[in-house]
Amino acid sequence: MKLAEDFRALAQKHGAALLALFVAVLLVHDIFGAHGFLSMRRTQDSIKKVRSEIQQLNKENAALDQVVKDLKSDPRAIEKIAREELILAKPGEIIIKIPQSQLLPPALATKP
Repeated sequence: MKLAEDFRALAQKHGAALLALFVAVLLVHDIFGAHGFLSMRRTQDSIKKVRSEIQQLNKENAALDQVVKDLKSDPRAIEKIAREELILAKPGEIIIKIPQSQLLPPALATKP
C-alpha cells in the first residue's frame, strides 16, 4: 500500500507538470516531426512545383505535336525546314551564304 500512496502523492504533486510537458512534446512533434506541419508544407510546395512543371511540359508537348502534324501535312513547313536547315533551294534559285563574322548585330541591322 505504501507504494500506491507514494505514487498517488507523486501524481498529485507533479501530474499537471508532467501533463503539460507531454502536451508540449506532442505539439513540438506535430510541428517539427518527420510528418509534422513543416514537412507537410514542404511536400505541398514541391507538389505545386511539380504540377506547374507538368503543365509547362504539357504545353510544350502540344506545341511539338502541332509541329509534327504540320510536318506530316503542310508542304510549306517542310519547305521551310529544307531551306533553313538543309540549305536547299528551288531550281533556278541561288543561295548566298554570309559568314557569321560579317553579319550585323540585329540591333544595328534594323536602325535606319
